[in-house]
Amino acid sequence: MKIYGITGWKNAGKTGLMERLVAEFCARGLSVSTVKHAHHTFDVDQKGKDSYRHRDAGAREVLLASGTRWVLMNELRGDAEPPLADLLARLSPVDLVLVEGYKRDHHPKIEAFRAETGNPLIAKQDQTIKAVASDSKIAIDRPVFDLDDTSAIADFIAGELTL
Repeated sequence: MKIYGITGWKNAGKTGLMERLVAEFCARGLSVSTVKHAHHTFDVDQKGKDSYRHRDAGAREVLLASGTRWVLMNELRGDAEPPLADLLARLSPVDLVLVEGYKRDHHPKIEAFRAETGNPLIAKQDQTIKAVASDSKIAIDRPVFDLDDTSAIADFIAGELTL
């Protein structure tokens, strides 16, 4: 599987860019999966539902399936967060995996950058960032794309990965 990341600080436009890139690559006929890192506790289950009750009772994994989708929930129960490589190994094969977050991992990435957030540009200290998608003009030794130019950003990623 080919892997490419979208990274950046909070409110930099990562999720919107991810959403547009998934749609763009799917429209180009590629199969795409995503991995999103969250820095906070989250729950995809609902209190009171059977699957929630299974987890709450102590199950390590709960697989919930229907005629339209399935999801495997894994409770770490005090274990360390798994590294990105371990999570990627659990995915079914696809043409492209887009990864949101994981700014410290070593896969190639594009940094989403919005000047209004006041955050520093990560790319200046990180050579795994191959380009920047920004809402403003910036000076850096890598390609800079308009944050909303999804087609050009997708072309760049496709060229990098020879898709």
